[in-house]
Amino acid sequence: MGSDMDWDNVRAPSLADFERIADEAFARLPESFRARCEGLIIRVEDFPDDEIAAEMELESPFELLGLYQGISHVERSVMEPVHMPDMVFLYRRPMLDYWAEYDEPLGGLVTHVLVHEIGHHMGLSDDDMHAIEEAAGRG
Repeated sequence: MGSDMDWDNVRAPSLADFERIADEAFARLPESFRARCEGLIIRVEDFPDDEIAAEMELESPFELLGLYQGISHVERSVMEPVHMPDMVFLYRRPMLDYWAEYDEPLGGLVTHVLVHEIGHHMGLSDDDMHAIEEAAGRG
């Protein structure tokens, strides 16, 4: 990427760019992990909506990089009625802000947030999630 980069024509990654980065990050995750995510929907939005911001008591919409919405795999029961699909929200603007502040590739950041949002709901430990990130090619 050296000094020959044409910064006059570079734009911040769009919502569509983020969706592509997230899809590629998800595809690189180990098969055993992805198999547990059947039906998972990944949504990219600029910021959490007002309802989520209030529910999470955010002081700023930049505080939240991602959010998992769904029933935790730890609490899920075979007997329960049909539920809404599990969704992971990735928030573009807070992630861009984080990316600007820390020396980390954007794809790695997206992978990290994706794994952690899904992993916490599966009841995985930080060590488990780190191993999944390692397997996906992010150190």
